[in-house]
Amino acid sequence: MAATGTVLVVDDDPAICVVVGEALRRQGHKVKTAASIRERAALMDSFRPDILITDVMLPDGDGLEGVAEIIADRPDLNVIILSAQNTLNTAIRATEKGAFEYLPKPFDLNELTRAVADALGTRQSAPEEEGDIGLPHDGLPLVGRSPAMQEVYRTIARVLSNDLSILVLGESGTGKELVAEAIHSLGQRRTRPFIAINMAAIPRELIEAELFGYEKGAFTGAHARTAGKFEQAQGGTLFLDEIGDMPMEAQTRLLRVLQSGEVTTVGGSKPVRVNVRIIAATNKDLPPLIEDNRFRQDLYYRLNVVPIALPALRERREDVILLARHFLERAAQEGLPRKTLADDAAQLLMAYHWPGNVRELQNMMQRLSVLSRENIITADILRNMLPMDAVPADYAAPADHLVHAVRDWAKRQLGIGLGQTNRSLHDDLLGVIEPILLQEVLSSVDGNQIRAAGLLGINRNTLRKKLTDYGLDPLQLRLAD
Repeated sequence: MAATGTVLVVDDDPAICVVVGEALRRQGHKVKTAASIRERAALMDSFRPDILITDVMLPDGDGLEGVAEIIADRPDLNVIILSAQNTLNTAIRATEKGAFEYLPKPFDLNELTRAVADALGTRQSAPEEEGDIGLPHDGLPLVGRSPAMQEVYRTIARVLSNDLSILVLGESGTGKELVAEAIHSLGQRRTRPFIAINMAAIPRELIEAELFGYEKGAFTGAHARTAGKFEQAQGGTLFLDEIGDMPMEAQTRLLRVLQSGEVTTVGGSKPVRVNVRIIAATNKDLPPLIEDNRFRQDLYYRLNVVPIALPALRERREDVILLARHFLERAAQEGLPRKTLADDAAQLLMAYHWPGNVRELQNMMQRLSVLSRENIITADILRNMLPMDAVPADYAAPADHLVHAVRDWAKRQLGIGLGQTNRSLHDDLLGVIEPILLQEVLSSVDGNQIRAAGLLGINRNTLRKKLTDYGLDPLQLRLAD
């Protein structure tokens, strides 16, 4: 039987307190709730919880403030952070404060209960004094609030305090180098160099010289000793982009460097000790390359200590408008004319497949900022820039307003029952709300489960299970005429 404990839930949304409290009590935990930092402080002394679950935005301040001090005073306490501010900044701050887990809102209730169970199986040690990286996190290069990007943020936050090798996976244009830059600029090596090299952009015969450097006279044109990327990145981060395009002979030498921590220049004989963090990236599927003897399996294991998979833009459509407005705003800050998106243009952007991912969207917004004579970007203007028949002419964007309306209704209904202790309250309401919400959202996206899951803030497997439980067929759900 899973361990049980005492849990303090801090959130000014009474609906969340009720639902989370009921879910945890059903698993045998003793639960109390608070709606403010002041109430949290009082209960921390009198209730002495094993687990603290706290929101960030509370009526009397920032819920993250004071968390580090609480953990320092109670090293056995594990803290789980909830936040609707779904940014990399929040994930990093939660990690800096010593939080056990960070879950963005809307969160999966099953994921939260699992986090509580995991937290009860361990005990948090007091954070080191230098755990706070001490940098302002405004203006970070990563933008997105989709569930897929939340997972990326959580992984980045967890690797900032160590030097484990990272392999960033994703299609071209998804922002792999931005992830590497974020890890470097927010991590322990931020004061040292960040050096990037693209394996696909360098002739095969020059890759080793570029990576490891060369001695004078090592080959024609080598007029002086030149340090390679490893030496240039000394103490910092070396980003190996498009690692899947690296020749096998260079892979062998790279593996030797990673194992020994020493570099020998081309034409040289004396090794040089190097201390760099390796972040590699590729848009290729490496396991098939390993099977075809085009990529070393041992090198793959060396690089793939922590994988970070970046979603394609079509898999995070809820981020498209956020990104588009971000790029338009950045263009305006750089001196270009300020542009805004009309509603029909936003719908069109959501419908497009984006084969070039975030890079294609950024380039399009920059072109619009320069070339469009209108201050408001309409669908007609966009259609001239998109490939012919790129999206259906009658496309309508998913009904986000419907999702929010149903959620607000659910919150009001849950709020009515705050004084009740009947554990069937949550299930009764959920049984009414969920089938309606699932049907309407799936209809609004023409049965597309990936997009529906993104709008609902749950993963696709959870959505499929709910559809099965309620006997709903997504193929039969279509927008009514």
